[in-house]
Amino acid sequence: MIDETIEEIEEMQTHSSSVVAVKAARALASLTAQEFPTVEEYVRALERNSSALRRAKPSHATLYNTQRRIIHTVAEGEYDAVSAAKEATERVIDEVIDTVESAKAEAAANAAAELADDETILTHDYSTTVIETLERLAAVENGVAQRPITLYITEARPRYLGRKTARYFGPIEGIDVHLIVDSASAQYLPECDRVLVGMDSLVDDVLYNRVGTHTLSAAAADAGVPVTAVGASTKIPEGGFQFQNERRPVSEVMREPAEGFVVENVNYDGTPIELLDSIATDDGIRRPE
Repeated sequence: MIDETIEEIEEMQTHSSSVVAVKAARALASLTAQEFPTVEEYVRALERNSSALRRAKPSHATLYNTQRRIIHTVAEGEYDAVSAAKEATERVIDEVIDTVESAKAEAAANAAAELADDETILTHDYSTTVIETLERLAAVENGVAQRPITLYITEARPRYLGRKTARYFGPIEGIDVHLIVDSASAQYLPECDRVLVGMDSLVDDVLYNRVGTHTLSAAAADAGVPVTAVGASTKIPEGGFQFQNERRPVSEVMREPAEGFVVENVNYDGTPIELLDSIATDDGIRRPE
């Protein structure tokens, strides 16, 4: 199961990092169904497979943090049998999954409170935490926004992930949805009360998120529009994590052969947090100085 999960994670293009982390944690749990002669060999198998899972998405801080917590918890325990180590593994994996899912909800609640007075929002890409924030802000019930809002959504080229966000909110009554090309964001910023973006990871006072976030944040700062990033605290890694960008296939940008030039297609960019007005996580609101 783990090999299949690694391959699936490597090929994931539209799933949030929390989905990846939960899938990896559940894959690691599959080792509890295998037989091991000693506790030491079982723990080594956990460590080896966890490292392989982390390498599948080296840019994802949540994956790094959750796998690190699982391995540290199990490795630090004392067990008189392999079965006891397996039980500890299952417990910590359940705890990790609960933490990831509850942290997203708490971060969204804090972000919605931060945006309480805003009526027109510009967002970039596709983020499940951003979506939950906007649903809370608009008080969506049974497909109807009890508090009408206007959304401007960038396409997030080259994979057009913003279209997925637009399709999600489009059918909701009371939410006025506008899909715009990335390069037009500055044109619509003066009409917006806030820019809301997701968070892949936050490392050394740099927000790593879908490419285009830095450009959008800089344009918003120039226009005097506040920018809020939202994400679970698991996306703020502990020691040892080094962000590694991902380079996507050339075919996402153009189908014709690139003759005489190079096509650059990175997945993420880094935004200095001084361009942000606030960062909402499950731990609360942080305001960069």
